[in-house]
Amino acid sequence: MVEDDEAEAMKNMQQVLFLGVTEEHHTRRVIIDACLAVLLTLLITGIIYLARLYPAIPNISFLYLLVVLGLATTRGLYAAVIASIIAFFSFDFFLVPPFFTFSIQKSEEWLALFIFLVTAIITGELASALRRRAEQATQREKETRALYELVNATTNEEHLERQLDIIAHAIVNNFLTAGVIDCAILLPDEHGQLSLQADALQDATHLQLSSDEIKTAESVMLEGRIIDFYIDTDKALPFRFRRVIQATPSAHSYVRLVPMHQAQKVVGVARLLMVGGSRRFPIERALIDEGKDLNHQNAFFWAFIDQATAMIERARLHRESLQIELLRRTDALRSALLSSVSHDLRTPLSSIKAAASSLLQEDVEWDEESKKSFAQAIEKETDRLNRLVGNILDMSRIEGGALKAEKEWYPIGELIHDVSGHMQGVLRDRNVTIHMPDDLPPVQLDYLQIDQVITNLLENAVRYTPPDSPIDITVDVTDSEIRVSVADRGPGIPQSDLERIFDKFYRVSGATRRATSIMGTGLGLAVCRGLIEAHGGRIWAENRPGGGAIFRFTLPLAHIEGHTHE
Repeated sequence: MVEDDEAEAMKNMQQVLFLGVTEEHHTRRVIIDACLAVLLTLLITGIIYLARLYPAIPNISFLYLLVVLGLATTRGLYAAVIASIIAFFSFDFFLVPPFFTFSIQKSEEWLALFIFLVTAIITGELASALRRRAEQATQREKETRALYELVNATTNEEHLERQLDIIAHAIVNNFLTAGVIDCAILLPDEHGQLSLQADALQDATHLQLSSDEIKTAESVMLEGRIIDFYIDTDKALPFRFRRVIQATPSAHSYVRLVPMHQAQKVVGVARLLMVGGSRRFPIERALIDEGKDLNHQNAFFWAFIDQATAMIERARLHRESLQIELLRRTDALRSALLSSVSHDLRTPLSSIKAAASSLLQEDVEWDEESKKSFAQAIEKETDRLNRLVGNILDMSRIEGGALKAEKEWYPIGELIHDVSGHMQGVLRDRNVTIHMPDDLPPVQLDYLQIDQVITNLLENAVRYTPPDSPIDITVDVTDSEIRVSVADRGPGIPQSDLERIFDKFYRVSGATRRATSIMGTGLGLAVCRGLIEAHGGRIWAENRPGGGAIFRFTLPLAHIEGHTHE
């Protein structure tokens, strides 16, 4: 495939050099047109002369008009005019008496020949104009199709680098015969330094630009004008193209730097590597802007540049919108965090402050039971405060992409019992039932993170269910994962909230979920999702048959040598 592409590229390069580096093609066409006009006209004259068709058929001269029409529609106006003139003189020389002279005795014959000449030239001009219009219509159809395919191809790509690469290739493919053998696009980075983003001939990282070329491109960015300069062919082209140009003594290459305008601002530079003279492919944006452009190829070229500019501008606007959205979300997160945390930190701190102040009252003699109660209250609120701060820190790590699971093999059953043990203060009024098989396989997990997940789920169940309602913890095992479920007998979750319940700061409406004196930040379930996803698992919520909610999460099972699970 690569060899086919290189062969096609070599063929195109040879075609470019043949069409534009010298004037041989134009000269050859002129000679061919003249020869065809002379030969066909003399052929008609010979037929008329040998068959004695004139003056037997007075209007036999219309045969010449067929030749003129044929040449005008197939070769152009030049061949038609040559044929008209040759027909005029050959008809006079061979067919009008006195023969073999250019003199005419009758004035009406002079008038007839003159009318014939004018008619032939006008007919040739009309036929040639019709041919040009047909060619222009065909060319416009090709250009419209090319632009449609370009827009379609760039729209289907999300990354700007790939979009610009498509446009660079399209410019080379459509303007190859005009001498454009490569197109590269340079864009400024965040520091204003130009860097190569796309190149049709080779990977953009392989094209090395000289410091002079970079400086020239920067001046194009500043001044917004086209600059041409000649370069060293040995450095500018890949070796396969270099051989073709070096084999053509009259060929030379140069670089044309074209500014890419967006309104009054230059957003990039198109670097065209060209062969032939600069007059071969004249491009001037001002003519189009002023409506004075007579070169259709010029407008077609700028349509490609405008498409690239639109892609660049769209990417810039997309980046800005993302930055604005990020700032908006950051500001919303900060506001929500401050609003939520300021309230939820104050509650345990107030409880701790009240218990500590009571213990420090010198005018009151507390019995041992009261002191123990105050100490337990301080411990309970401290644990709650610790979980709250832990959720905030975990959420910040998740948002910043800094969360990493330090996995080790651990029995999930032991972890669940550990969590239920250290949460006895929260679960003391609850009937917590744990259902799990005896042969649970060990799981690769981060102990502290999964501890935090189960703690948050249990605390969530306590917070939003009646004080005497039970909580069930169930562990199931499949071939590829282990599933942990925490089920309660509360009012359940509205169907519309099942997906959003894991969003930051989202709380189910108090009309459907019982809110106790323990208020939450709305971070617990969001932290659970981030921690479980860091383990490669899933977490979701569903309503429990008979009433209540179930929160489930999975952890992938990995093979451990020496252990099998059925």
